[in-house]
Amino acid sequence: MTLKLYNTLSRTKEEFAPLDPKNVRMYVCGPTVYDFAHIGNARPVIVFDVLFRLLRHLYGENHVTYVRNITDIDDKINAKAQELASGKNISVEMARAEITAATAKQYDDDVAALGCLPPTYAPRATQYVAEMVAMIETLVLAGYAYPANGHVLFDVSKKADYGKLSRRSLDEMIAGARVEVAPYKKSPMDFVLWKPSDADTPGWDSPWGRGRPGWHIECSAMGEALLGETFDIHGGGIDLMFPHHENEIAQSESAHRGCALANIWMHNGFLNVEGEKMSKSLGNFVTIHELLKRWPGEVLRFNMLRSHYRQPMDWTAHGMKESWGILERWYQAVADVGARRIGGAFLAALSDDLNTPQAFAELHQAPPDELAGGLALLGFSLQQKSIAPRTNVDQTEIETAIAARNAARKAKDFKESDRIRDALLAKGIVLKDGPSGTTWEVKR
Repeated sequence: MTLKLYNTLSRTKEEFAPLDPKNVRMYVCGPTVYDFAHIGNARPVIVFDVLFRLLRHLYGENHVTYVRNITDIDDKINAKAQELASGKNISVEMARAEITAATAKQYDDDVAALGCLPPTYAPRATQYVAEMVAMIETLVLAGYAYPANGHVLFDVSKKADYGKLSRRSLDEMIAGARVEVAPYKKSPMDFVLWKPSDADTPGWDSPWGRGRPGWHIECSAMGEALLGETFDIHGGGIDLMFPHHENEIAQSESAHRGCALANIWMHNGFLNVEGEKMSKSLGNFVTIHELLKRWPGEVLRFNMLRSHYRQPMDWTAHGMKESWGILERWYQAVADVGARRIGGAFLAALSDDLNTPQAFAELHQAPPDELAGGLALLGFSLQQKSIAPRTNVDQTEIETAIAARNAARKAKDFKESDRIRDALLAKGIVLKDGPSGTTWEVKR
């Protein structure tokens, strides 16, 4: 089966030809571990888990190396660590270690509940600082980077094709990168490879003084250490294309004598919630951890894959209910299946740039053994006949919500009434309106 993948760098769908079929190599940018991951963060994890599974199916389980890093050096982490250190009267470094360890474990638990396999390697940035320093030294010696005021910056003027991934104009890149205007920069677009740390900020020794690496150099160094100078696939969310992935390309190619960092670049589209961009100010910011209290992980995974990974996706309560119903029927249909097999039409759809909507369409028409095989390849456990509901609501909370809904209906605030109904349904509670009032039951 020929695998075709859309390459963001070339803007075309290309036939995938691994550098080494005995060691297919993929790097995907992972979490920055300072807080719970939100539902938008779940999309690349699920998408590239499906690709990981497909590559293992096509090339063999032991012939695919998947790296998904953990960013545990970051100024947001440092700010949170300083706050925790002050409250607990411990060192900032101890607080940073505590925060990142707990958050990374929660992330691993959450994505495992979504049906994602662990990557081959999950490197932490703190484990590869020496490699980052070595790469920065190479860039300075080659004339691509320069020390200034305790910092080391990449000189974008030395990279003639800078911007080739995002294909943005200089003005667009300046705006998109939210560049820091600093007197020690030769150009506003020059980006940080190393920056100084004060006594209260975690830091490491380097030829330029005690400090810490910039975000972009972290992935370049970890990717090289675990996958080599050039590997097959680099993935992540579309929000990372610029400046993060653009800067990874610039510094890695410059450090590696022009060798490509990755042959194929893949990016999943944005995710909105109920038609709006997710943000805390709008009150629609939702974490994977919170959703898993209300919905089975299999349903979250299925709902995510119903949209093509490159397209924008709208996450809605209605879509989740629909996904639950379809998956429930499918689980029941394959409950007594013995042997499983992968259908040719299903595999062809999945091999066409991970066309999961078409793959699902093929499964709708497939016999039970192919349905079971396809679902298993996509990461569904099939270990039960029914997807158990998640109900973490006590009776008092339900009755209070029903009273609030009745008040909203009386005031003809039907948007609020529907919101309360959907919120209860998301927790596994079904409301039924009748002549005698509203009753409820647990969804089965």
